[in-house]
Order: sequence, then structure tokens, then C-alpha cells
Amino acid sequence: MPLYPPLSLRAPSGGTVEVATPVVLAPMAGITNPAYRQLCLEQGAGLYVCEMITSRGIVERNPKTFDMLAFAPGETVRSVQLYGVDPEVLARGTRIVCEELGVHHIDLNLGCPVPKVTRKGGGGVLPWKTDRLAAILRATVAAADAYGVPVTIKTRIGIDADHETFLDAGRIAQDAGVAAIALHARTVQEAYAGHAHWDRIAELVEAVDIPVLGNGDIWEASDATDMIAQTGAAGVVVGRGCLGRPWLFADLARAFAGLDPRPYPTLGEVAAMLRRHAELLAGLHGERWGLIDLRKHMAWYFKGFPVGGEVRRGLSTVSSFAELDDLLGRLDPEATLPADELGKPRGRQGTPRAHVTLPYGWLDSREVGDADLSDAESDVSGG
Repeated sequence: MPLYPPLSLRAPSGGTVEVATPVVLAPMAGITNPAYRQLCLEQGAGLYVCEMITSRGIVERNPKTFDMLAFAPGETVRSVQLYGVDPEVLARGTRIVCEELGVHHIDLNLGCPVPKVTRKGGGGVLPWKTDRLAAILRATVAAADAYGVPVTIKTRIGIDADHETFLDAGRIAQDAGVAAIALHARTVQEAYAGHAHWDRIAELVEAVDIPVLGNGDIWEASDATDMIAQTGAAGVVVGRGCLGRPWLFADLARAFAGLDPRPYPTLGEVAAMLRRHAELLAGLHGERWGLIDLRKHMAWYFKGFPVGGEVRRGLSTVSSFAELDDLLGRLDPEATLPADELGKPRGRQGTPRAHVTLPYGWLDSREVGDADLSDAESDVSGG
């Protein structure tokens, strides 16, 4: 018996995706493109999910949407996160990606905290409407199951502390044939602020029979093993913790195999990883586009390292491999990360919102009936 058993995602008809190391790269808009997914899978990510795609964009054959549905050569398991509010549209989008793109796993986004989404009834506030949630899950699972493709969902604790949804969502998901549920252990109101409430992950584990994956505050490999020990989760989902640190998945793979941790990479090793990332991005759309896209990753890669202001400024405007190699050549390859930088949050945090922006009367009932929520998809990335 391995230290941490593989994660099996099973469709009702028996189709199964086996995840040898139960560690999932979370979908992140503008981040988890084919290049970054390839980088993370090379490091040991068990499952690597495409950035969120709207089901309506797929159904309407939006070119931008289909551009985002590209896969790296190494992606033997094609995993897509879909977003939507209409059961039939989600089902049609699911059939298209399974039939035409050979997708092996569908994840549904039911946790987005962005106000432009929540004010129209989408994302993390949709599970409040249990009738629509059940209809979405039944329709998507049925559509995917025709191809033997398992469906999972990712959600949050609830809208706020007074309007929790995760336990109801877990039971509804189980009844609908969902293969697993990932819980970001914060409310929509908390967004990415404060500390994740791992105890709520443990509550969900006790409440359902399907696998539960924990998400929130995994900054080091030890955080993942601590989370599983404290909650009984079947695996973890890693988002912000891997920004500028794709090698975190190698650390996680070692921890889940019961191996001793490796030293943190030197600045030279970080630079080599960034160079590999640049090559993969350039392979998607060319050198200039790839290097421009890489700019947003620079601060994450070199966070805490002694890089110097001039080099940092140069890296933030780099647009060619010649520039990049010159700048990386100025770094001290033996420099190490100060110990007090370990375990610190990465990416966006912010503060809890004063309130969650909701449609008028949203909290008055747990049902939405046949209301048209399609406006909740109009401004979401992915077409």
C-alpha cells in the first residue's frame, strides 16, 4: 500500500482516470496554458487542469475559446474546467470537448468569487440555488458519461459565514454521479484573504462518500501532507502556491512517496526553470509573444531572491531570448532563498469583502427555477 493511495476518478458507467500522485494543478486564468501545464507535469503534477473555459463559448464555436483548448504533447490526460449556468449548454459543451477534443476529465467551476460573476448568479454563489446546481450536475455527468469521462467539481464553503453551501453541494454532487469534489476552504466573501479553514474540508470528508480534495494555503509540500493528515482528504489541489514555483510538484511527489525533502532550488536552478518555461511559451505562439507572456511570472519566480533592481526591471520588459539570457547571466547561480521566505503566501490575497455582490433577492430562496442566468457568462474569460 503506497503512503498516499492514487486518486481514482470514476464515471458512473465505469470510465476511470487514475491519478498516481493525488496532486492537482488548479486551473488559473492566464496561467495554466499548455506551456505551464507541461512544465508542471514534468515536475510531477498528477492532474493538470486547463484554465477555465465557458461552455457557451464552446457551443457558439468562439475562436478564442478553442484557442484556449489546446493541449501540450505530454498531456496524456486532457483535463478541462468548464464554467456555465445553464444545464443544457453545459451538456452540449461537454459533448463537444469529449467528442472532438478527446478530453478525459471535466471539472466544473462552482467557486469563482469575482464580483462581475457573482452579481449575476454565477460562480461561487450558484450552489446556493440547489435546484440549478442539481440540474447542472445531472446534465453534465450524463453528457460526459456517454464517453466514459468522469466529472468533478470545485467549490467553496459558501457565500459567507451565514450562507454555507458546501455540505449540500457535496451531497447533491454525490447523488448526481460526480466523481470527486474539491473544496477551496474559504467563502466567496473571503476570496483569497486570511487562512483557509481546513476543518471544513474534514467536515465534507465525513459528509460524503466520494473523494474530497483539499484546496487552500498549500505553500510547501509539508502543507499538503499536513492537510491530508488533518482532514482525511483524498488529495490536494494547488493553485497560488505553485506560481513561479513549478518545482513544488516535484516536492509534492517526493512527499507523497514518503521521500525526504530536497533543498530549495538555488537561484541558478530557478533561472533554468524559468528558461524552460520561456521555451515552452515560445513554442505556442512565437518568441516575442512567449517572452511577453512570461513577464507576469518574473516576480513570482524571483520572489525573495537577491536579484537586484536593474535586473528585475529588465526582466519585467523582456521580449527576446537574447535579452532574457543576458539578464539571467547576471544572476548569482549559487544564491539561496532566505529561510524566512519559505511558506509565505503567493499571488493575490487582498482582504475579505464587506459583502458579496448578488442578484436582487438571491438569498430569499434556495431555488431559482427556470430563471435565465446567462448574463453570468457574458464577461467571463474563455469566450
